[in-house]
Amino acid sequence: MLESSSVLLFIVFVLLFISLLCVVLIRKNGTAALIWHEIIKEKITNFIMNQSKERRILNFVLQNAVRGDPCSVMETIDKYCSEKEWAMNVGDVKGVILDKTVEEINPKVALELGTYCGYSAVRIARLLKAGARLLTVEFNPEFAAIAKQMIEFAGVQDKVKLLEGPSEVIIPQLKKKYEVDTLDFVFVDHWKDRYAPDTILLQECSLLRKGSVLLADNIIFPGAPEFVKYIRNNPRFQCSTYLSHLEYMKVQDAMEKAVFLG
Repeated sequence: MLESSSVLLFIVFVLLFISLLCVVLIRKNGTAALIWHEIIKEKITNFIMNQSKERRILNFVLQNAVRGDPCSVMETIDKYCSEKEWAMNVGDVKGVILDKTVEEINPKVALELGTYCGYSAVRIARLLKAGARLLTVEFNPEFAAIAKQMIEFAGVQDKVKLLEGPSEVIIPQLKKKYEVDTLDFVFVDHWKDRYAPDTILLQECSLLRKGSVLLADNIIFPGAPEFVKYIRNNPRFQCSTYLSHLEYMKVQDAMEKAVFLG
């Protein structure tokens, strides 16, 4: 009997140790964290609730944020993603870097690659002056539909035009179809393997002018090595790196600012 109790206590101790180790790994290791949040936890929750994570984020905003108040919408999304379910928004910490860049440039025409749920579109649009506009591109139809509702709820729909489709298809259409001469600011936050090709495409389509600014997220984690190599070794760009951490985590990350020199 005593031996059985000792074995049981040992098993409980081992399970507790493994659980603690998993928590530490999830908090400190980006890959482990993403596997847990994006594959395991999200899939289980989606199955139980019969609803996507993005829809849950939108519903939380609709129930808790103030309609027509972009800051309230952002704060509500940050609260949900830091306390309930992780999501790939730029987040409140790197969001400050985004804010400062937008305020510094004061763009008349801005482009976002990767709308997701609309968090960064709302964040950028709230800082745009009268007459300025943001074009935001999203490939996933479900994300685009949710982002559209998020943008409208935040009250910034007059400044934002959501373009649904692949970036490599939409970028060449910007001049003729959407009457874009050149872009003052580009926020790059979509598929990491598209960072470099789309930066090249923007140049080929003559959408960048001298002084145009690109700001790329997640250059350390998950990482965009081809983009970093290309942009830092290109004499047509002047680069700055802003160290930070992955949204809603303690995993190191950074943003890359690249000014087009013409």
